Amino acid sequence: MSDAIKHECGIALIRLLKPLEYYKEKYGSAFYGVHKMYLLMEKQHNRGQDGAGFASIKLDTEPGSRFMSRVRSADQHPIQDVFSKINERINTELENHPEYKDDVAAQKRNLPYIGEVLLGHVRYGTFGKNSIESVHPFLRQNNWMHRNLIVAGNFNLTNVSELFDNLVRLGQHPKEKSDTVTVMEKIGHFLDSAVAKLYKQFRDQGYTKAEASPLIAAELNIPKILRKASKIWDGGYVIGGMFGHGDSFVMRDPSGIRPAYYYKDDEIVVVASERPAIQTVFDVSLDAVEELHPGKAIIIKKDGTISFKKIQEPTENKACSFERIYFSRGSDADIYKERKKLGELLLPKITESIGGDFQNTVFSYIPNTAETSFYGLIGEVQSQMSREAETLILKEGNKLTQERLRAILDSRPRIEKIAIKDAKLRTFISEDSGRNDLVAHVYDVTYGVIKPTDNLVIVDDSIVRGTTLQKSILRMLDRLNPKKIIVVSSAPQIRYPDCYGIDMARLEAFIAFRATLALLEETGQMNLIEEVYKKCKKQLLLSDDRMTNAVQDFYAPFTAEEISIKIAQIIKTSSIQAEVDVIYQTVDNLHIACPDNLGDWYFTGDYPTPGGNRVVNQAFVNYYEGKNERAY
Repeated sequence: MSDAIKHECGIALIRLLKPLEYYKEKYGSAFYGVHKMYLLMEKQHNRGQDGAGFASIKLDTEPGSRFMSRVRSADQHPIQDVFSKINERINTELENHPEYKDDVAAQKRNLPYIGEVLLGHVRYGTFGKNSIESVHPFLRQNNWMHRNLIVAGNFNLTNVSELFDNLVRLGQHPKEKSDTVTVMEKIGHFLDSAVAKLYKQFRDQGYTKAEASPLIAAELNIPKILRKASKIWDGGYVIGGMFGHGDSFVMRDPSGIRPAYYYKDDEIVVVASERPAIQTVFDVSLDAVEELHPGKAIIIKKDGTISFKKIQEPTENKACSFERIYFSRGSDADIYKERKKLGELLLPKITESIGGDFQNTVFSYIPNTAETSFYGLIGEVQSQMSREAETLILKEGNKLTQERLRAILDSRPRIEKIAIKDAKLRTFISEDSGRNDLVAHVYDVTYGVIKPTDNLVIVDDSIVRGTTLQKSILRMLDRLNPKKIIVVSSAPQIRYPDCYGIDMARLEAFIAFRATLALLEETGQMNLIEEVYKKCKKQLLLSDDRMTNAVQDFYAPFTAEEISIKIAQIIKTSSIQAEVDVIYQTVDNLHIACPDNLGDWYFTGDYPTPGGNRVVNQAFVNYYEGKNERAY
C-alpha cells in the first residue's frame, strides 16, 4: 500500500494442557510455551508495530506466590524488547539460583513468565494514545484469584462512549475512556457479580471461604459472563482473556469481521489472528487449523476442558476483505490464491488502457505487499499473449517462416523490478516541503529498461489517500520517461470509514472522496453536499438500529470509472510528463476473488453493524462542519 495506513492488531493465546515437566522432558525446556509465544508474535508482527505485550498465569500456585506476570513494550522493536526483558529476568534468576536449572517445580514456583496459560499481543494504535499504558494485555487485579482478569484483543467498537457511560452508571470509575479498558471493565463487572453469587451460594451450603475458592473456579460460567458483557457491543472484535485461577477464552464478533484461528491436540490449545502463524510455529497442516466461528468463543477451563459456546447470535458473515487484500500475511494458502485472483481479474481494464499493446508495456509493482497480485496479473497476461500467439500461428499457417514462428513464440510479458525501497533512508524532516522531497527518494528506480514508447503498469494493493502517489511515486516513475503510467489497485476505491479495524475515520482523507468533490464542482452539483449533510444530521437523530448510510448519496451521481479518471487528474501534477491512468478493482471482482470475506463497507458503505452507519454519517457531518475529530 503506497499510502501507509495502520494494520490490524494480532493476538495469540496458548494453553498448555500438560504439566510443565512434560514439555521439559519432550522438548528440552519448561519454557516451551514462552518460546512458542515469541514465535507466534513474530509471525504476526505485520499486524502491529506500535507495541507488544505478553502475560502468563501459573496454575495451582501456593498462596503468597506470584501467579501472574506481564510485560509490555512500546519500543521501536517491541516484540524483541518484550522477550529481551523476559530472558534477562529469567537468566538473572537462574544465575542467582543455579539449583533451579533442572528443577521444573522450582522454576514454576520462583521464575516469572513461566506458566501454563499465556496471552500475547501486537498492536497498532487506534483508539487511544501510543504510550505504554495503551499497550495490551490489560490487567485488572484483585486479591480474589478468580477476579483477576487479563485481556487483549484485535478490535474497534463504535459505541465506546455508550459503554463507558453504562459503566459509570454502574458505579465504576474506569481509568480511561478507551475501547480496551471499557471492554475489560465490562467483563470484569459481570465476573465480580458471578464470583460474588457463587461465593454466597457455597457459603450458604456451609463451605468456608478457602473451601469455596476451588468450587468457584470449577463452577464459574464463562460463556454467561461474556454474553452479558458483550450484549450491546457494536464493532468487530476478537478478544482473548485469562482469569487469575486459570480459565481462558477467545471470543469473536457475530459478523466475523475480525479473524481468529485455532489448533488443539492433547498437548496444547493455541488461538491466533492468522492461520499460517499457527501452521508454521507448530508445524501442522492446513487442515489441522480451524476458524473460530462468528459469535462464538473457545473456552478453556482450568482443568483443561475445551468447549465452543455461542456468545452472541451470528449475523450475516461479513469477514473483512481487507484482511485478504492487505492486512494478513500472504503466506496463508487461501489468501495467496485470492490475491493472485485479484491481480488476474485486473487484466481486461489494463488491456483497454494500453490498447492491447503488450510489446510496448512494462509490468511492475509497488510496494512489496502487492507482489502476489502482480503474479496473478502476469499469469493472466501470459495466458492472453499465448492465445494471441496461437491465433497468429493459425492465421499465418503455411506462410510462417522459422524466424517468424520463433518471434511469435518468444513473445512474453515485459517484467521489471522498477522500484526498490531504500531501507536505510528515513524521513526525518518535519517541514512538509522537506519531507516531500525526501519521500520522493525513499525508492530507487531502475533506469534503462523503459523506452519513451513504453507504457508502465504499476500494481498497488490499494490506493487510499493518493498522497504518496502524487508527491512521491509518480514523480519517481516519471523520471524513467514512459509514454504512459497506469497505476492499478487490486482493491476497489476506499470511500467510507473503517470503524472496525484500521480507524480510517476522516472522509476528506480519501482520494475517492476528494475526486467526487471535484466532479460535483465541475458538474454544478455542489448543492448535493448540503443535501447529504442534512440527511446525515437527520439520521443521527434516529436510534442506531433505524439509521441508514446517507453518505452513499454523495457518490451516487458518478460511476466508479468517472471517479477513477478524476483521481488520475488529481494525482498528475504539472511536473509529470507521462500520461497517467488509474485503474481500480471492481467490487464484483473482489467478491469473485474473495468469496468468503464479503465485508466491503469501506468500498460500498454497506456496514454490518448499526454503529457503522452512525459513524459514517457523523464523519460527513464532521467534514461539512470543519471538525477535525474522530467520528466515534
